[in-house]
Amino acid sequence: MENGTRGESEAGTSQDVVMSHGHGHGHEPAAPASARVRRLVVGLLLPLVALTVVGAALLYPWGGHAAAGKPVDGPTVTEHGVVTKVVASDCGGGGGAKQCEAITVQLDNRQNITEPMPVEPSTPRFTVGDKVVLGYNGGDPNDPASYQLLDFQRGFPLALLGVLFAAAVLILGRMQGLKALGALVLTFVVIVLFVLPAMIAGKDPLSVGIVGAALIMFLVLYLTHGLSARTSTAVVGTLVSLGLIGVLGWLFSVVADLTGLDEDTANLITVLGHGIDARGLLLAGIVIGSVGVLDDVTVTQTSAVWELRRANPKLGWRELYAAGLRIGRDHMSSSVNTLVMAYAGAGLPLLLAYSASGRGLTDLLTAETVAQEIVRTLVGSIGLVASVPITTVLAALIARQEKVGPPEVDPPEVPAPEAPEPETVAPVRRKRVNPDDMPTERFEAVGRPRPQRPPEDRQQATDAPRRQRPERPRRQPPSEQHTQVAPRRGQLPSTPPRRQPPPGQARRLPPPPELPGGHPSAPPELRSRPYPPPGASAEEPPRH
Repeated sequence: MENGTRGESEAGTSQDVVMSHGHGHGHEPAAPASARVRRLVVGLLLPLVALTVVGAALLYPWGGHAAAGKPVDGPTVTEHGVVTKVVASDCGGGGGAKQCEAITVQLDNRQNITEPMPVEPSTPRFTVGDKVVLGYNGGDPNDPASYQLLDFQRGFPLALLGVLFAAAVLILGRMQGLKALGALVLTFVVIVLFVLPAMIAGKDPLSVGIVGAALIMFLVLYLTHGLSARTSTAVVGTLVSLGLIGVLGWLFSVVADLTGLDEDTANLITVLGHGIDARGLLLAGIVIGSVGVLDDVTVTQTSAVWELRRANPKLGWRELYAAGLRIGRDHMSSSVNTLVMAYAGAGLPLLLAYSASGRGLTDLLTAETVAQEIVRTLVGSIGLVASVPITTVLAALIARQEKVGPPEVDPPEVPAPEAPEPETVAPVRRKRVNPDDMPTERFEAVGRPRPQRPPEDRQQATDAPRRQRPERPRRQPPSEQHTQVAPRRGQLPSTPPRRQPPPGQARRLPPPPELPGGHPSAPPELRSRPYPPPGASAEEPPRH
């Protein structure tokens, strides 16, 4: 019973992480790896690093390029200019139907060159104001025959597009975007300084492609995602998948009798000589073209497994592998489609040409040029699919050995304190005031004397027992015959009405008593009257 509960909780945790992870490609700051994990990663990575370094040292052309200095068909020096005049002219073919245009170009040194250009669908159309590039074959600089109109100038638009691309990456990615741009620069450095010189020197293109792709992986992944066990796992998975792509590409190129001699490759071999392996160029292109997609998949799978491990440290490597594989299926389907569409878009003119030729579907698919693109697409897709289980099982084995802390959870939401209910203020009851306690100024303000009592009357009034209020009947418990309704919240219980005088009689206050003239509180006109001697009886003033 406990095993079943634990399995359900682990599966639920895995599904929650799978749904919340998505296709993220970034690494969070990695925790320090344990000594056991470091030994495992170094044991896997060190042989691959050694093979890459040794291969780069053996394949690099230390003695220079074997094809350096060979003549290349066409002009080798270029000049820049601006089209100033375009005039329709005769091509000089003796009245044929072919039409030409005489294009006048002003070079940067203010020299004017007029070049005839045939008007054909395969030739570009130039207009006045176009910035163009001309080739100079080394003849007489003043002879128009020494120049050839080649192409448009595209330096400024491409530079502007590059600036916009860099700005977009930096605005969105910030520091991570800066690392990505640095990795892109390193990729071009490896291709320009190692891959191309080694191939021109006659080295095996497939070996050069695999070693160059490995160098790109080491530089790009560690620069972008940092030096950690997680990144090292992604590097190992990528390199293993690249090796698989190279082996499958070589095998099926031999079985399908692919020579790699399409039109562009044939022209290149004509220029550089017979030391270039056309089939190797095809395989190197397959390997290098798959690097970017493999990077995306392996980094995603490694991050997913590490997050699963952090969310539930009790998961074994089999549970981690199964949950990571579920994430990889979704990513794999979209990545394969991306790879196929990329190759189809690159070979769209070729597909259009073969479709318009009227050949059958079988002949179209088995043609040399189309078959090369099919092998390139399918071999790259197989390597991409294989990278998912390879990287996932490596990540599960390594992440299981790493010690992780408790999962990071968001703090619980604290409910806002409720507003206190307004306190019910009881009504203030008027207190009866004894006239003896009232200040004299209140009577003087209305011209009336303050009533006073003799000392003996005051003592008698003080000693007299106070009038006791009748006790209210106690509240009886509710019964079936009689139920008392409790007052609502915020209301006071009802009080009996005040006692009213009988009808026809008004409530009157007694007149103030007349005090003897000798009393200090008497008015001045009454002070002449003698005060009653001690022991004499005086009328008791009425009480209020």
